[in-house]
Amino acid sequence: METYPHNFEEKVGFNEIRSLLADLCSSPMGSDRVAEMQAVAEHAEASRLLAETGEMQIIQNEEGLFPDLRLADVREALLRIRPMGTYLEERELLDVAAALRTIEALIRFFHVGEEDKETPYPHLQDLLCDAVAFPEMEKRISGLFDRFGRMKDNASPSLMKIRGELASIEKSISRTLQGILRLAQSEGWVEQGVQPSVRDGRLVIPVSPAYKRKVKGIVHDESGTGKTVFIEPSEIVEANNRIRELEAAERREIIRILIEVCDGLRPHIGALVDCYEWIGLFDFIAAKAKLSNEWNAIIPILQPCPYMHWVKAIHPLLLRSLKAQGREVVPLDIALSAPDSRILIISGPNAGGKSVCLKTVGLLQYMLQSGIPTPLSPDSTAGIFAKLFIDIGDEQSIEDDLSTYSSHLKNMKHFARHTDGDTLLLIDEFGGGTEPQIGGAIAEALLHRFNEQQGFGIVTTHYQNLKSYAEETRGLVNGAMLYDRHEMRPLFRLSIGRPGSSFAIEIARKIGLPEEVIAEATKKVGTSYIDMDKYLQDI
Repeated sequence: METYPHNFEEKVGFNEIRSLLADLCSSPMGSDRVAEMQAVAEHAEASRLLAETGEMQIIQNEEGLFPDLRLADVREALLRIRPMGTYLEERELLDVAAALRTIEALIRFFHVGEEDKETPYPHLQDLLCDAVAFPEMEKRISGLFDRFGRMKDNASPSLMKIRGELASIEKSISRTLQGILRLAQSEGWVEQGVQPSVRDGRLVIPVSPAYKRKVKGIVHDESGTGKTVFIEPSEIVEANNRIRELEAAERREIIRILIEVCDGLRPHIGALVDCYEWIGLFDFIAAKAKLSNEWNAIIPILQPCPYMHWVKAIHPLLLRSLKAQGREVVPLDIALSAPDSRILIISGPNAGGKSVCLKTVGLLQYMLQSGIPTPLSPDSTAGIFAKLFIDIGDEQSIEDDLSTYSSHLKNMKHFARHTDGDTLLLIDEFGGGTEPQIGGAIAEALLHRFNEQQGFGIVTTHYQNLKSYAEETRGLVNGAMLYDRHEMRPLFRLSIGRPGSSFAIEIARKIGLPEEVIAEATKKVGTSYIDMDKYLQDI
């Protein structure tokens, strides 16, 4: 899909959707997928992405335990062991085993390769059609470690022998130390209840500095206060040396075993990395489904052409914000279709919801074409657009020496050059930012151009000439954001078919502008304009 400008996602709020999705992912692989997510312009691709998310929504709502996707990412570590003689650390190898268990669990969950079993989730099953499980490899790795992640003694005969000797020497040292401690405590050289400790990998006993010459041995350290020194008794020096030797031999044997295991992994590194890609994909889809379920989002009927008939459309971020405040969102009914109502011209008062309506359309359409269900009524129908262009907000640029209006015209230049029958234009305050008469004329000329190009769009404006032009021109249709003129408050409801009033006089009076100022303004614009505005309000 082609979007404009470069910060389109920020303009419509999709960057916040990305952030919410990333927070819902269970793994770094899923978060990577969120960052790589792009909207698509092909009907078949959009339908497939939505169907995958829809199936995951059902799983989360109806199924039992789904495989746990909380995994560390060791793809870089796997690629690191491509040279012979390299190896994964124990923690990394355990993470590989966890990933292999997960991919095997996913294959079982979706009955991949089981021709006698059908799955209610065909789109998710298809994602795993090329997935490969390595049950023997997983068993081999898991069998090496205990439940605490430590390599088992029986991982090899050599390791068992080394650890057996280590245990024997440690017991001997412990007995010797305890005897030395009892003697030192009876002589008062060491406080009662003191236990041996370790300094630099050597077993030592804490002794008061005044008695350090009473205990024969090597001083390894002293406390920060200087009130304790740590002495390795001479009786256990050789035993401690042997322990150091055995620990080094233990590490060498563990590395040998790790290299041996990684030699078995090396031919399958590509397939193992693919396992992480699949897990990341399912984590990403699960995040989309979880967010969609939070909003009670649905997949509308999807047409292969530009079209829009949305019933009770809700801006999901506004829903989230107002829900936290205990308030409700007013849903919108929006329709765009060729040939008669491709471009909707929305008018109405400031703060009446025009810009929110425009952003709702931009965000929901972009979400749909990114494979994310949207908060709509199930009887809604959506279409596919190849291009989404937006012009909204203050684009004043100090760097480019552009005023807000100049930036607006720069956007319009791009729109005029690139709009076609597959384009959705979203333009806020069309023609604003300059002298009203010429601004309105340029806006009307551009609107004529967009209509001739068969573009679709949502355009908000206060300009009377654009409302009149829409009333007279095939392809354009007026819409109004409704306003309660008795209570003087916006209703945030969109009514399609007639233009809306800006309620400028009424709002000025409510704010408390002096009546003589309002009267003079009324006189300047003329009674015909005021009568027309009242006529729109009456409608």
